[in-house]
Amino acid sequence: MKVYGLIGYPLSHSFSKGFFAEKFSREGIQECIYDSFPIPAIDELPALLAQQPELQGLNVTIPYKEVVIPYLDELSPAATQMKAVNCIHFKDGRKIGYNTDAIGFRRSLEPLLKPHHNKALILGTGGAAKAVQFVLESLHIPYKLVSRQASADTISYEQLDTDTMASHTLIINTTPLGMYPNVTAAPAIPYDQLTDRHLLYDLIYNPAVTTFLQKGADRGATIKNGHEMLILQAEASWEIWNQQ
Repeated sequence: MKVYGLIGYPLSHSFSKGFFAEKFSREGIQECIYDSFPIPAIDELPALLAQQPELQGLNVTIPYKEVVIPYLDELSPAATQMKAVNCIHFKDGRKIGYNTDAIGFRRSLEPLLKPHHNKALILGTGGAAKAVQFVLESLHIPYKLVSRQASADTISYEQLDTDTMASHTLIINTTPLGMYPNVTAAPAIPYDQLTDRHLLYDLIYNPAVTTFLQKGADRGATIKNGHEMLILQAEASWEIWNQQ
């Protein structure tokens, strides 16, 4: 039996277990199971690996995409650049880290891009934001990082003025604000300055329309949630785990 799974904490919101159970059933994939492994601290990972000798691959979610790296033997070039891992392949006794968030995000974003979506705001600075930064850099779309407090690398929500909002027509939420069950929360951007030229992308997929996205839609903006990205990153993980 080949075992795959997901580490993070908590995992009540996880999409992956259901996705892979359905995939295995639909595609007639046998002798494989996918399970959730909620570990309260990343230093519990070695014990989990010892308990699960049949593990072939793991996905990694909040809050471990960055702190898992010291536990790995090798990183793909993209994961090295992003300093974030959401996929681990166990191969020949080695633990190899990849980032399929970037693959999923790019494949789901590109069809929506218009020529005027040439500057972006990335809301949040965590592991998921690293994948978004990587993709925007590869697409040659300059961006600003937005955080609660300004720093050398970020601007604060309070600094989002009229000019910035007008010129940065692609806005990506990488924070958990608005995720179930806290569905009324939303990043503190000036929503009244959104227009039909804006594209709002939320990495959250539950609920399907977050408050962030709804406020954008109310102003005529194009909106996209993270569901397709999740499917695409999961499929990319499966490809990695089964490569020769």
